[in-house]
Amino acid sequence: MYSAAALALDVPDALAPRLLCVEVYQAKPLSYLTETAAALLVELASAAVFVPATTRTREQYGRIRLPGPPPRYAVCANGGHLLVDGESDPDWHRGVRQALSTECAGLAEIRAHLVATADPAWLLKERSAEDLFAYLVVERALLPDGWVRELTEWAEQRGWGVSLQGRKLYVVPRPLTKSAAVAEVARRTGAQRVLGAGDALLDADLLLAADQGWRPGHGELAEANWSAPHVSALAERGVAAGEEILRQFLKAAGGSS
Repeated sequence: MYSAAALALDVPDALAPRLLCVEVYQAKPLSYLTETAAALLVELASAAVFVPATTRTREQYGRIRLPGPPPRYAVCANGGHLLVDGESDPDWHRGVRQALSTECAGLAEIRAHLVATADPAWLLKERSAEDLFAYLVVERALLPDGWVRELTEWAEQRGWGVSLQGRKLYVVPRPLTKSAAVAEVARRTGAQRVLGAGDALLDADLLLAADQGWRPGHGELAEANWSAPHVSALAERGVAAGEEILRQFLKAAGGSS
């Protein structure tokens, strides 16, 4: 799903695909799939256990209305919450909190550093997500050269990672991973094979842990020319990449498309 700015439509308007809005925010349409992708997603849900895995908070994920039956499992807050039928699994979340308390610096230290080093000239918002990680909303064009690199080096020394996605800069503890939560879903469902897709640095651990993966032609991973032997790099970008990833999922899962 993509915002209007991220659709990456590269055809004349008259040839653009029909779009389905799957997220509304403050009474305005925000995120879209193509109608073709929506149909593929419905087909995929009947061929495999479909698990949305996102850095979004539970509230942000709750705005999404994907076609097809609601997924039984979903991963929110980059693995901080494992949703089962829409509710966070308390045992999973308790284990995550324990790992964070012992394996990396605390969130308060990270947020204090961000506030102290960010310049109001380009900082729009500073937030924490579910009290698990921090993020900034920035004017990306105004970010000073080297600032993200310096932040990354500082954060790594404290067991945290940095990801810049559009106007959002995430600072996330290393123990907080999508791959661990997805592995737990695989254990509970008895899945023998995991397929994954993602475009950001925060998706790299999930792609590496998957048996087969795909990354689109846009995003942090494409910009870094990131690769792994079992991860296919697609040329498609934006909503076209969304469609192609779903086709590849269905083929790998034994679906008809």
